Amino acid sequence: MTTATKNDRAEHKSDEARNRVQPDSTLSFASSSATHLLHRAGQHAEELFARASGELGITARQFIVLAAIDGLDKPSQTTLCEVSGIDRSTLADIVRRLEMRGLIHRQRTKTDARMYAVDVTEEGRSILMRAAPIARDVEEELLAGFSEADREAFKTLLGRIMSVGSKAA
Repeated sequence: MTTATKNDRAEHKSDEARNRVQPDSTLSFASSSATHLLHRAGQHAEELFARASGELGITARQFIVLAAIDGLDKPSQTTLCEVSGIDRSTLADIVRRLEMRGLIHRQRTKTDARMYAVDVTEEGRSILMRAAPIARDVEEELLAGFSEADREAFKTLLGRIMSVGSKAA
């Protein structure tokens, strides 16, 4: 069976399920809410990245953290939280996993013994360089149904959501 046939069947089942939902119900609102759709879109993006980068063994979040570490001069984990938008406890777990794999190195800073400075190892840089074109391909696949103008508008709107969200926090 082809992937297209599997996708067609899955879409048909989804359509059937949606048709059973009462139009003005709480379920109708919840399943079409921006919160739910953003979550599902994020899951879809993570799945695409995981499939495409399988041999590298890194997640989309690990990719952004590696990119941030590589793009900054020995950032602290606090700086990485600010740049990546990943919360402190999740980032600490990602950093720990990357360090255990030998992709990054962290050491206490000289100015603050409580703070770690993080740097990408050669192996980490190699993984990052192999993952970068994969991430671009995943983004292309994710936004394939959008025109170039729609892609830019979509990313601008997502950025606006993040901007408004960070002001409220």
